[in-house]
Amino acid sequence: MFLTLFGTVVIAGIVGYASERMEFTHNGYIPSIIICIGGAFLFFFITLMFGIGFRSSGMNAILSSVGALIIVPTHWRK
Repeated sequence: MFLTLFGTVVIAGIVGYASERMEFTHNGYIPSIIICIGGAFLFFFITLMFGIGFRSSGMNAILSSVGALIIVPTHWRK
């Protein structure tokens, strides 16, 4: 479980960096990585508590990171 948590953080960081690199978001590198890691942590713990998620932990990390990038920045824009 501990290594899965580290893998989730690494995958979320890569997704955050890649989204900025490919101009999917325009938040900056550090904010995008923080948003992705936060979303991945949240979904990781929801998966642990309730068993909700996909079969692969890597797929959970990727989809939760992308979901956090979609939800968080658009929530604060006017």
